[in-house]
Amino acid sequence: MKRFAANIGGDKAIWGLVALLALFSFLPVYSASSNLVYVVGNGTTMGHLVKHGMLLFLGFGIIYGVHKIPTHFFKGLSIIAMPLVLVLLVFTLAQGTTIDGANASRWIRIPFVGITFQTSNLAAVVLMIYIARYLGKVRDKKIRFRESILPLWVPVFLVVTLILPANFSTAAILFFMVLVLCFLGGYPLKYLSGMIGAGLLGLVLFVLTAKALPDLFPNRVDTWISRIESFWDPADTEGDYQIEKAKIAIANGGIVGNGAGKSVMKNFLPQSSSDFIYAIIIEEYGLVGGLTLMFIYLLLLFRIIVVANVNQSVFGKLLVVGVGLPIVFQALINMAVAVELFPVTGQTLPLISSGGTSIWMTCLAIGIVLSASSKVNRKYELEKTAIDETNPLEVLSGQL
Repeated sequence: MKRFAANIGGDKAIWGLVALLALFSFLPVYSASSNLVYVVGNGTTMGHLVKHGMLLFLGFGIIYGVHKIPTHFFKGLSIIAMPLVLVLLVFTLAQGTTIDGANASRWIRIPFVGITFQTSNLAAVVLMIYIARYLGKVRDKKIRFRESILPLWVPVFLVVTLILPANFSTAAILFFMVLVLCFLGGYPLKYLSGMIGAGLLGLVLFVLTAKALPDLFPNRVDTWISRIESFWDPADTEGDYQIEKAKIAIANGGIVGNGAGKSVMKNFLPQSSSDFIYAIIIEEYGLVGGLTLMFIYLLLLFRIIVVANVNQSVFGKLLVVGVGLPIVFQALINMAVAVELFPVTGQTLPLISSGGTSIWMTCLAIGIVLSASSKVNRKYELEKTAIDETNPLEVLSGQL
């Protein structure tokens, strides 16, 4: 164990916060899984708990392995991974999977092991790395919009377009995160404004196409419209059954909650162990527990900003922000949905909600952040900076 601890690098505070979230997740997942067992009739509570534990164990293995990779390696890996991700997204969308008549082409099934994999989560991480690489490369150059279309915006719109038909919320969040990263990377605001307009135009064209050809994307646009209408219409209690049950759970929790495992609404709230697990947490641990959990995510955001700030390279700074910020942003959106500050999105609570791909991709992103915070990586960056700033003639004369 001591040898293992000695090999752990990177920001220790991030390791501690991630471990704290993972350990706490066992309590609400075990409690909320009773909905899957006794209402849905799927497995046993202990089985769901063991599955969650195995997913987290593999996730921490991903963190450990990835944080050992020097950060500059991710530049080349993103170029290799981008076409592979596009192929996976096309394959996922082409499956045409439907659930209750609605398009749910989000997952592919891994052969022989029977595990489903949500390719959009992997695509989001790869795309953010790819954009950080591009922005770091052109940081000291004058950016011309025409020259940035092919290397920057074509991959962005391809990824977002392939995710959009089956998962609007993920596509919208990803596009927003891309804009934020481009803004922080110094991409001209006038060009970003144009891309926002292009994105809105593309969304309108997609909605019109889906309405004109309803068999192409079954019920997806209708689902989006229904969720937005339910959000803006407080009198529509039947239009958003999930939100109503989540609000009851939160009201039941009060200040200190009913205690671990004593949630009542977990038996009535769909997706109580994933999308709406925050409502169950507040019901069992109260406002105190809900605010404490939010504070931990904000601490994680603070440490991510610290790691980005101390990084020596532009690529390293943008990489940390690009893969780290979406974790906290997704957590805040999940919480906002539970308290009806945001329409239902289907976004899970990172490291807390039960699931497979979401946990692994969150761990992948955390591993990258820890890689950028490791002493070995900072030493490499300092040496590279020193070499770049050294006059080649001085080096040659010294050798002679």
